[in-house]
Amino acid sequence: MYLPNIYQKFTEKYPDVFKDYKQLGISCRDAGPLDAKTQDLVKLGIAMGCNSRGGVMSHTRKALAAGAAPEEIFHAILLSLTTIGFPNMMAAMTWVNEVLEEQPQK
Repeated sequence: MYLPNIYQKFTEKYPDVFKDYKQLGISCRDAGPLDAKTQDLVKLGIAMGCNSRGGVMSHTRKALAAGAAPEEIFHAILLSLTTIGFPNMMAAMTWVNEVLEEQPQK
């Protein structure tokens, strides 16, 4: 899985903080009934709301790995239109397209 260089450097420089952060994420995921695909689509929506390019791209990759179809991901993006606005939705769509373009062709 792709990891940005800054992420890798952070994990090397602050291994204990990273370990605790990773465990917090696991605890949050395990705390409720949502399956992995739904969790990743929700987190994609949150990343769109924050206008986070890295978050959108990361959660797109995770959603794909959890079995989400591109159509489901684009539906999640479309749902953001009335909440985050057209320009932010279009930015998210651009970032998702970047991830999809790097996927191997089936």
